[in-house]
Amino acid sequence: MSVVTLKDVAERAGVSRSAVSRAFTDGASVSETMRRKVEKAAAELGYMPNALASSLTTGRTRLIGLVSNNFHNPIFLEVFDLFTRGLQDRGLRPLLVNLSEETDPGNSLRMLRQYSVDGVIVASSTLTPEFSQAFRQAGMPVVHSFGRQSSSPQVHVVGIDNVECGRIAARELLERDYRRVAFLGGPETATSTQDRQQGFLAELALHEQVEVTYSHADNYSFEAGRREMLRLLQGQPAEAYFCGDDVLSIGALSAIRDAGLRVPEDVGVIGLNDMEMSGWESIALTTIRQPIAQIISSSIELIVAMLEEPDRYPEARLFPSTVVERSTLRPRPRP
Repeated sequence: MSVVTLKDVAERAGVSRSAVSRAFTDGASVSETMRRKVEKAAAELGYMPNALASSLTTGRTRLIGLVSNNFHNPIFLEVFDLFTRGLQDRGLRPLLVNLSEETDPGNSLRMLRQYSVDGVIVASSTLTPEFSQAFRQAGMPVVHSFGRQSSSPQVHVVGIDNVECGRIAARELLERDYRRVAFLGGPETATSTQDRQQGFLAELALHEQVEVTYSHADNYSFEAGRREMLRLLQGQPAEAYFCGDDVLSIGALSAIRDAGLRVPEDVGVIGLNDMEMSGWESIALTTIRQPIAQIISSSIELIVAMLEEPDRYPEARLFPSTVVERSTLRPRPRP
């Protein structure tokens, strides 16, 4: 069976090949009568326009680089699902870039330029602002999703106030009368770890009667959280832990229960993200909810706007976080 070409459609519709091309190009000048005639001929022949060929005409590939670096964390299955569906609904195509341990944007820049992407979304809570700024300096429209908040951002940032999330976690533990508490974060170099720890410690510094410690896992993963909690349990564990991420929390819960301790009677845990697994009956993690769907929707809205207005002034969009109470912290005392 031969491939149906643009020329075949033009002959069936009785129009020029350029007319067929315009009919399938967004924003091109073509009458409604002409468009219907071309679409009818294309449907009869089973023709589908070639997106790559169209990009040569329009100068737009409709490709958006989706750059991330923490594929150990199962929450990114949710993140990528929402991003890919959201971009495709806008007629855009995601090009996924797995940074792994890469922190230099140079390699990503070179690859994305080879594919002539129209824009870039950096989907990471651990990368520094300078990483996404490198794309802007290279002339690419860029949005940093889950990025570090700033009062004067150099690129568009969409996410939460991680410092405030640390304060929220501290207040939750204080309200439940915990007096020996700890922060178990991800890598020390991660901006999300730094900000969540900062807020947690700053809030607790106002309460001298509370003993506070902190430590860090190697990365945001189940195994890293479990490994660090097993180490902590060799000494005197805190009464409650704020784990800087749900997947760390789930690893910590596994270690606590394997040590024969009860949650929350012996050790309490609060996480951050409210990923789907956190609500499973066997986990039932009390956590701070990050509104992932809203962050992703807003990020896509901004990258689409930048395709039409590349010099749009950078803004920071922050969404509020709320506590989702389940069963890994003891109840608040009755008044």
